[in-house]
Amino acid sequence: MPTTARRFESIGYVVHEGVAEITLDRPKVLNAFTRPMARELQQAIRDAADDPAVRAVLLTGAGRAFCAGQDLAEAAPQDAPAPPIEDIVRETYNPTVLAIRAIEKPVIAAVNGVAAGAGANLALACDIILAAERATFIQAFAKIGLIPDTGGTWTLPRLIGIHRAAALMMLGDRLTATDAQAMGIVWRVYPDAQLLESARELARHLAKEPTRAFGLTKRALNASANNTLEAQLELEAQLQAEAGATHDFTEGVQAFLQKRAPAFQGR
Repeated sequence: MPTTARRFESIGYVVHEGVAEITLDRPKVLNAFTRPMARELQQAIRDAADDPAVRAVLLTGAGRAFCAGQDLAEAAPQDAPAPPIEDIVRETYNPTVLAIRAIEKPVIAAVNGVAAGAGANLALACDIILAAERATFIQAFAKIGLIPDTGGTWTLPRLIGIHRAAALMMLGDRLTATDAQAMGIVWRVYPDAQLLESARELARHLAKEPTRAFGLTKRALNASANNTLEAQLELEAQLQAEAGATHDFTEGVQAFLQKRAPAFQGR
């Protein structure tokens, strides 16, 4: 399968074997976010959403970090007025999280090193989180007098409970990858040298599975936090009707009856 790439300034974007691999690529500043980098990431996610050749997305970081959060040289410059911090949140993080949750394809975070502040919560927005043994997660906001953003106050309590989330956010404790896995934040932990290839292997596997069913599953999960049980049951029925009308459902049933592996096409 041919490899395609798109040129960005602050991120890498390569499509291969059905996977769009997006790499945060500002390693000298631990892949800290600026507004231009966020716009590029948002565009890359839109590109992946619109590309029928892409059936899974892998998000990782270059160098020794996944993402250290906001680049404070942008948020608190020494030689110019600081931009309104709420504008940074609204332009940088809110649209990025919404794009990750809206793309109806699985998004894997391969956390290769430090994931701090917005970087930690960026990982939490993804569907499956893998981590290297050296990876750490820290809600660093309180250390500079801010509140968690990038969806962290929504996502983290749902993962680990409100009291654990409050402790992590108020104390700013650094979680190891193993601790994060024990809490239910991380799906798998790998030796540092094995993380990226293991993440690519998982992404390639997902890219061969029923993409539309994954997208509909994601839609149901997104809605579940605000739905009543009755409303969620009805949504499941509606989405099941959509799934049942796909080529992949027909193929899956035929493969089961014929006792063979299914050849899903993502449609």
